[in-house]
Amino acid sequence: MSELINNSRIRIDELKKLILDLHNGISVEETKKNLKNKMSEIPYGEIVQAEEELIAEGLEREEVLKFCDLHSEALKGHIDTSNAKKIPNGHPVDIFLKENRELEKVIDRVKNIFIEAKLKKDDELVDDILLKVRAEFNLLMDIEKHYLRKENLLFPFLEKYNITGPPMVMWGKHDETRSFLKSCFALFDEAKNVDLKSLIDFVEMLFNPTLKSIEEMIYKEEKILFPMCMDTLTEIDWFEILSQSEEIGYCLYFPDEKWKPEIVDTEKMVFESKGRIKLETGSFTNEELEAILNTLPVDITFVDKDDRVRYFSNGKKRIFNRPKAVLGRQVQFCHPPSSVHIVNQIVDDFKSGRQNSAKFWINLKGKLTHIAYYAVRNENGEYLGTIEVSQELDEYRNLAGERRILQYE
Repeated sequence: MSELINNSRIRIDELKKLILDLHNGISVEETKKNLKNKMSEIPYGEIVQAEEELIAEGLEREEVLKFCDLHSEALKGHIDTSNAKKIPNGHPVDIFLKENRELEKVIDRVKNIFIEAKLKKDDELVDDILLKVRAEFNLLMDIEKHYLRKENLLFPFLEKYNITGPPMVMWGKHDETRSFLKSCFALFDEAKNVDLKSLIDFVEMLFNPTLKSIEEMIYKEEKILFPMCMDTLTEIDWFEILSQSEEIGYCLYFPDEKWKPEIVDTEKMVFESKGRIKLETGSFTNEELEAILNTLPVDITFVDKDDRVRYFSNGKKRIFNRPKAVLGRQVQFCHPPSSVHIVNQIVDDFKSGRQNSAKFWINLKGKLTHIAYYAVRNENGEYLGTIEVSQELDEYRNLAGERRILQYE
């Protein structure tokens, strides 16, 4: 056996040669044997550097992409991550890793369904099995958010540090997985009265390659990409990535704990909001939020904790007209004297915590109209105001049976 290579520069050059040999037809098994003889384990950073140098020296990215899985297969068991940095809870990489664990759970369930299918008789229809597979693949589609956060948040920061080759190759592999998933759902839509032989063909030709594509990316992320990113990006970089992650969303997992950098004053950091109103479970532009509120088939009016009218929706068919002059007025002055005592009682009961809602229904212009008042409180139970929601009910009173087929009014 040759003496193991310990010099980093020599190791990178040897790795480049082995990768080129793969491209020139040397088998994966032969490459693994050469790796074992010459290098044993390769630090993850040197793999990235080798690919970057090969691309810079003229190896086409498409060529690297074409043989990417062969590289991974040849390098399995030879990548050294012993010096990788520890990942804090709630850190963007921690979130990526926990998403991977959830993806693996789905993949395991799918594989168990395939095992279940093999117990069926050859002439037995297996549409029920295919439905189970589809349900799990619906969950796998959530991987889009995982990939989008890499492409739109993580990769731009790597490019800032002139690391461009691996991100471009990975992006190409993302697109391959997307293509696999798209083909799976085209098959789900078209396949009817499926027998066991057809299902096994689907598994071998499409389902298994899709699962393998996802598993291969998980391996590349955890053995190469994420350790390299932890070495390269700063705490400010990671906090910017984290601050923009929820806008894209998470894959099969939502972080309960949010990481904060130790050496950065996050309270003073200001990031581009892109004009969005950020809420706990999502965000809107001003235009989107106003259009949504005006589209709902209800009238909404909000009165703040000081009893002043602060907002009303402005849909095309309001039940109660509201002039803009009402904004800022005391709510008591917006009602006739004969009903002010009811308004005061509702507000007092809400403020004291004795009640959380009050509901009325009246006949108005020949239509049954429901009027509800709800106390608005923060997570600590503190009173923030009252929201009034009014809705005409005739459409719903007359419903009978079910409507399960699309039918426009």
